[in-house]
Amino acid sequence: MLVFVARRLVVAIPLLLFTVSLVFLVFALIPGDPAVILAGETANRATVDAIRQRYGLDRPLVVRYGIYLRQVVKGDLGASIFTGVPVAREIRNRFTKALALAACSIGLAVTVGALLGIAAALKKDTAVDHLATVVALGGISIPGFWLGLLLIYVFSVQYRWFPTGGTGGWRALVLPTLTLSVFSIAFIARITRSLLLEVISQDYVRTARAKGVRGRSVVLKHALRNAMIPLVTVVGLRLGVMLTGSVVT
Repeated sequence: MLVFVARRLVVAIPLLLFTVSLVFLVFALIPGDPAVILAGETANRATVDAIRQRYGLDRPLVVRYGIYLRQVVKGDLGASIFTGVPVAREIRNRFTKALALAACSIGLAVTVGALLGIAAALKKDTAVDHLATVVALGGISIPGFWLGLLLIYVFSVQYRWFPTGGTGGWRALVLPTLTLSVFSIAFIARITRSLLLEVISQDYVRTARAKGVRGRSVVLKHALRNAMIPLVTVVGLRLGVMLTGSVVT
């Protein structure tokens, strides 16, 4: 396991370096003068030159690239041109909120999605299975931004149960958590149902039932435990999507 992680880290280093370099090069080649953009179109020459010197824009591209890499390695991402606050601090403050939202959303998605998937698999081709399928299909089809606006209109504007935005307290997390978790609930429910049906059809499950093991024990101790192995991978991927997709939410 440690060797595998070490190999992944070694591969990630040149990939990260390539990505950082590509981003720097793209921004350096974008048409327009950053100093003029920061100073404004009506700024005089002296102001533009002062800004260019302040941010090192008057230096050669290779020199600026070396300074950029050195600062990135040290964790110094500079200061925001809008607030003056260090960018690393801005990212840290916002990432903690995004992480809390993603954690609540993935917890709700795993709980509800797994229960729906298990119920649909155990009650295959019944009303429960059809209802779970409809719920999953609806959750996958509904756009997140539309659902978020709908929840705000109903529960914030009409009933005033939850705030329309902002942070602070559990009430501010309810609507964003619901918005962000609906798709994952549907996705996890469908995956859980498929995996559980596949495992239930295996020979060792039929053998356990033939030996007189109760249905609940077969599902919990044998089928569900093995079905959870690929499901954990799916949940990990969904957590990454939530961390990146929670910006709009």
